[in-house]
Amino acid sequence: MNRSVLLPAAYLVDQIVGDPEWLPHPVRLIGSVISRGETALRRPNQAAAIEFAYGALLTAVVVGSSYWTTLVVLRSTRKCSSFLGDIAELSLACTCLAARNLEQEANAVTNALRHGDLPLARKRLSRIVGRDTANLDEYEISRAVIETVAESTSDGVIAPLFYMAIGGVPLAMAYKAVNTLDSMIGHTDSNYFYFGKGAARLDDAANYLPSRLSALAIIAASQLVQRLQPESAWHTWRRDASNHKSPNAGQPESAMSGALHVSLGGENTYSGKAIPAQRIGREFPHATKENAIQSIRLASVASLIGLAFGVILVNIAHGRKRS
Repeated sequence: MNRSVLLPAAYLVDQIVGDPEWLPHPVRLIGSVISRGETALRRPNQAAAIEFAYGALLTAVVVGSSYWTTLVVLRSTRKCSSFLGDIAELSLACTCLAARNLEQEANAVTNALRHGDLPLARKRLSRIVGRDTANLDEYEISRAVIETVAESTSDGVIAPLFYMAIGGVPLAMAYKAVNTLDSMIGHTDSNYFYFGKGAARLDDAANYLPSRLSALAIIAASQLVQRLQPESAWHTWRRDASNHKSPNAGQPESAMSGALHVSLGGENTYSGKAIPAQRIGREFPHATKENAIQSIRLASVASLIGLAFGVILVNIAHGRKRS
């Protein structure tokens, strides 16, 4: 299927179908492979060098097999018939995107906040963030929603579209494998510091360009969404993008902070341990539920801009090939 058709088709199918939990999903299969691989490779009291080597091996195997398995499936189905090949390609392509799922999960939190149901808001928030949510107030829940929406717009929508545009569904699926590895083993705590280091560094590299494109998409989207601030989004992005432990997450978060005029970052608690962090948009007030609702709308427009950029990228590549 022509990628200039595939990208918008996959985005549309994702918007219609989303990610129902009962439906088999390649990312869940990738997660299962990672868990089994970790169990097989890790032993108590392994040397740091062995931990790093085994983690890097698992990362290489999971990413490589995700790419080649997808490629084999697409080639095999296309040999049966071009129609079956197109269906398989579209089906796998839409599983690489998480725009609808992100919107649904974030809306579930903001709807609970609108009804004043903090316990439900905390419960729903725990589905999309890694931090502890049990004691968060309305402002902290709203901040968490905005940060997650900003980062996930990059990881779950614009980055997969970017890799699909330049390398098709196999490369997009390989990216999802990288992203899943980072979320499962790419932690900086003592348990995963060496084993997950390779996965974490690969994720940093894979998201370097998409995260910055996502920030630009958010800035452009803020021009299109009423009462938002594109100039402030640009200024805050340029100033505060590095105010994050991740070299990439701060890119879309700082753009979102400036667009909404809300302060992000600061201390979060993980497994009962408070982790301090720098502030993004420190001159702005605390986030509110209205800001969280705005962030979802802004992310939707930014995702469409990312989609348009992907289609343009495909057409530029095709034009060069023809010439």
